Amino acid sequence: MANSIKGQQDILAKLNIKELNPMQQEAVRIIDKSANTVILSPTGTGKTVAFLLPLLETLDPNNNEIQALILVPSRELAIQIEQVIRNMGTGFKVNAVYGGRAMSKDKIELKHTPAVLIGTPGRILDHLGKDRFTKDSIKTLVLDEFDKSLEVGFEYEMRGIINELPNIEKHILTSATQGVEIPDFVGLGNPEVINYLNAKATSKLAIKNVVASNNDKAQTLIELLHHIGNEPGIIFCNFKSTIEKVSALLNDHKISHACFSGGMEQKDRERALIKFRNRSSQILIATDLAARGIDIPELQFIIHYELPHAIEEFTHRNGRTARVNATGTAYILKSNKDRLPEFIDNSKGIDISRKASKKGEFWETLFISGGRKDKISKGDIAGLFFKQGNITKEQLGTIELKQDCAFVAVPTAIAKDLAETLNNTRLKKKKVRIHILQ
Repeated sequence: MANSIKGQQDILAKLNIKELNPMQQEAVRIIDKSANTVILSPTGTGKTVAFLLPLLETLDPNNNEIQALILVPSRELAIQIEQVIRNMGTGFKVNAVYGGRAMSKDKIELKHTPAVLIGTPGRILDHLGKDRFTKDSIKTLVLDEFDKSLEVGFEYEMRGIINELPNIEKHILTSATQGVEIPDFVGLGNPEVINYLNAKATSKLAIKNVVASNNDKAQTLIELLHHIGNEPGIIFCNFKSTIEKVSALLNDHKISHACFSGGMEQKDRERALIKFRNRSSQILIATDLAARGIDIPELQFIIHYELPHAIEEFTHRNGRTARVNATGTAYILKSNKDRLPEFIDNSKGIDISRKASKKGEFWETLFISGGRKDKISKGDIAGLFFKQGNITKEQLGTIELKQDCAFVAVPTAIAKDLAETLNNTRLKKKKVRIHILQ
């Protein structure tokens, strides 16, 4: 049960959103009155908030069962939506369950039943099969990024889940691409479609081709990064083996980075994103898994180190920059032998010989072995770093608080001494270990 139900304005204030954009306003209005809604809008336009606001209005604070189920195609998207709802401060309990982490964690959290459950299809179907939660009160079903969650690989699981939900009264589907056929088993009926994919707006995305000198893409990549300067961005690759090669290349040139792909352990993927978000890593080298459904700030650029196979991948990759009202650049790195697909403009290459000046603070991430379950707050962590670490507010970077641990960004120059000073100190009643996250 929610202890303090907040209205929309309170929620937006918590999220630091001054006002909803036109798509979000239309979505809130239509979802409120419609049984079936499809939201089509580009990456980065706020679809999560658009469907969460009216969804929360449907929840009964006196009902102690799961009332809304949100199905997502990736672990990262599940974690992201869970965090957005927590940040809203609604008072309703929310949990995310997904493959790649211990089933025992799911079982513990499901014993304290959430009002909103988020999950990947395989893990949700597993819990349904074991009767780990009741489904009679689930009235709202959300398929976020349905173009991925309804692909052939997920169809068996999705069909199995939806067939187990007898009391669905409201369907909400979202996607950043169009043209995916929605199977009959979803039970969508005649949906209201909110389509902002072709909304007339001035594109703030610049697409620039970079032709590798002497067909040496590796050396040209380094020249391009030096040309761009000390800005955060994503290098997209098609294969894990390419990520490993690019990572070794960036190591040789002492360019801070993290790697992100489906072949990594979930814990390592989460920590890679943490370091990228707090600027401990300048670059994220990733497969298309990072093209959507992950929580990262606005980026100045992305690089297509390997060309995408389809226009949908190209669109989602580019959607990581120039989001909403910001500007950004997508660089297409190609050799003379590469033939660009028809959906990429074969424009003239650009000159990257000029190097940008290095500027800004360099950060390191400290790991703390205590989290929410230890009753530790971000304020407790900040107090420890200010009082016992003797750092200034400007030296305290982003704090990310998890259930059983926390991560803090601090300037590289003081990270080692700070970790040694604060290690084995007490936060609340817990003695915590603090060290530099490798």
